[in-house]
Amino acid sequence: MAGTFSQIYIQVIFAVKGRDSLIQSKWEEELYKYISGIVKNKEQKMLAINGMPDHIHFLMGMKPSCCLSDLVREIKKSSNEFINEKKFLPFKFQWQEGYGAFSYSRSVLDNVIRYINNQKEHHKKQSFRDEYKDFLKKFQIEFKDEYLFEWID
Repeated sequence: MAGTFSQIYIQVIFAVKGRDSLIQSKWEEELYKYISGIVKNKEQKMLAINGMPDHIHFLMGMKPSCCLSDLVREIKKSSNEFINEKKFLPFKFQWQEGYGAFSYSRSVLDNVIRYINNQKEHHKKQSFRDEYKDFLKKFQIEFKDEYLFEWID
């Protein structure tokens, strides 16, 4: 019997609304486990997840039957509710609209995983704004600054 075979690897990046630094180290691991659970329950494979107080990165292996925009919408909606229900913050938490999604070949996965796992060290040298713009340029994605995330300076 014929089957469907694929290797689809996507890094997703999204930010806290207003780029506020709200993700706290005391509960970020719980958030990452929750998001990893969503990915697994949707029958996709989480390969790495990490971030900073104002944004997160994750790399996953995807099946071709999965709709990326639906999955990211579910992750953001459910994790937003999770953060608010857990009362990790004394006010309402929200993710910013939009996200970045970048595809990779199998041969570079170790580098991407290392990059994601090293976020805290990486951001001592580069801001999220510069990092995100670098991704867009590297992947040759045309953009206008005014349509990127809401940046708080």
